[in-house]
Amino acid sequence: MADSKISIEKNTVQETLVIPLYGRKMCSQLYPRLFRDDSAQALMEKIDYDFSALAARSQGLMHRFGFLEVAMRQTDLAWEVRDYLKTHPRAAVVNLGCGLDDTGRACDNGLCKIYNLDFPDVIALRHRLLPPGPREENVACDLNDVSWFEKIDASGGAVFFAAGVFYYFLTDQVRALVYKMAEAFPGGRLVFDGAGKAAVKLMLKTWIQSASIQDVGAYFAVSNAREELGGWSPRLRVSSRGYMLGYQDLKDPSVSGFFRFLARVGDGRMKMQIIRLDFAEEKR
Repeated sequence: MADSKISIEKNTVQETLVIPLYGRKMCSQLYPRLFRDDSAQALMEKIDYDFSALAARSQGLMHRFGFLEVAMRQTDLAWEVRDYLKTHPRAAVVNLGCGLDDTGRACDNGLCKIYNLDFPDVIALRHRLLPPGPREENVACDLNDVSWFEKIDASGGAVFFAAGVFYYFLTDQVRALVYKMAEAFPGGRLVFDGAGKAAVKLMLKTWIQSASIQDVGAYFAVSNAREELGGWSPRLRVSSRGYMLGYQDLKDPSVSGFFRFLARVGDGRMKMQIIRLDFAEEKR
């Protein structure tokens, strides 16, 4: 019944969580062999929101490619989390800027600890829609206030991931956070998506206008991760793969040849990539 659903109003912070949720649902429908998010559809059924405008736009060619981008990003990040858990089965799995994303739970091996971090108003909504399960905690915080480090039990290792988050950070903020994480979580791993300056400007265009931001170039963008991030800390080992084609070739019947061409442009000219930072172990 509609009155038992959680109402989401237009032009609110909560609405910004609904849009990527809808995108993940569309990913599952359009590219079922590449991506599956069972929680997205279940969550949408708990929400009272007018999806008609999103549904209309979703028929457009570029919106459908955008859904493919989301699918690849989430699949890539989940691959890296599961890879870390192979050697650190009791690790902390930490979703930075989680929104209503359920990747941590999707990667659950039955032994790891799951942490979902975001601003207090986001976590309040998440508590209602995605109450934490076993070995899981929703943490309200500002990522730049590293007091949240104290909440993470990294005794079995720690793998952190961020999807679509650092584009909204200044480069200096990302550098400072990475440095502190490398010091605080030896042997840990951080994976996140990045892109070159041209792609970041396109992604942030509407948000930058509404926020009256002048220095677009101050926001985090990266072309060559190893060269540009390697000097941030002597504790870092930096690697990266193409965002769209770095983990699979997209030779699937659901993906057209034109979309594979756009994927090559994204990974190439736009420098869309998944960046992996491995933190050195403590010296003995």
